[in-house]
Amino acid sequence: MIYFIGAGPGDPELVTVKAMNILKKADAVLFTGSLVPREVLSWCKEDALIVDSQGMKYPEIFEFLETHKDTIVARVHTGDPSIYSTIAKQIEYLKEQDIEYAVIPGITAAFGAAASLGIEYTIPGVSQTVILSRVEGKTPNPEKLENILACKNSSLAFYLSILLLKKLKEKALEMDYSADTPCWVIEKATWAEEKIYKGTISNIHEQVSHIRGVALILFGDYLYQKETEESHLYVKPLVKEVEARKEMRKIKKANENE
Repeated sequence: MIYFIGAGPGDPELVTVKAMNILKKADAVLFTGSLVPREVLSWCKEDALIVDSQGMKYPEIFEFLETHKDTIVARVHTGDPSIYSTIAKQIEYLKEQDIEYAVIPGITAAFGAAASLGIEYTIPGVSQTVILSRVEGKTPNPEKLENILACKNSSLAFYLSILLLKKLKEKALEMDYSADTPCWVIEKATWAEEKIYKGTISNIHEQVSHIRGVALILFGDYLYQKETEESHLYVKPLVKEVEARKEMRKIKKANENE
């Protein structure tokens, strides 16, 4: 069985119990070395074959999975396997070869970053929609950046885009975003060496121009974390509603007495 495992955003303790149990019994482990901390592999048994897939192309990855298909294989991806992991291509191959597989979910960087920052993505009156995307670079993005930024009442999180921050800034200002719109960068969210940079779309680049590795960009007014409407789930009922309920109880009691 081939197990695609989400290793989480970086903190090895954020690996799920299910993923940990698979790693403990895996005979062969293929992990993305540039993104998955070695500490995540501390669960692996001593005689497990552990191989770094950094630099490997699809044919080499397929060959590894094919070679070890009769054992327990852990294919370890960073974050959650459903986001920017390329598992679709790998699963397509496994289906063609009639090789069994399963996917173990993990915590993606956007949620790890939110926990580190102590923020919520869904703020009443500000945003009830979360968009996880990337700024188009060498790899095309079918959804144009202007279409994503047009969703001004959404909470935006950009993966794989730290080197394209200038492009994000220019397009946002072109689309009449305020220069003071919050823009935060979380480098290696939840890792031991995590760093947080807070600024605006106009000045954040000055703080993060040195970053070349793993980083997440959060952008939008939701970062103010201020509700513009109160949640009807938790707000106290309006006085009129309270009075109406009291009146209904009186009527109900009178009817019961009759």
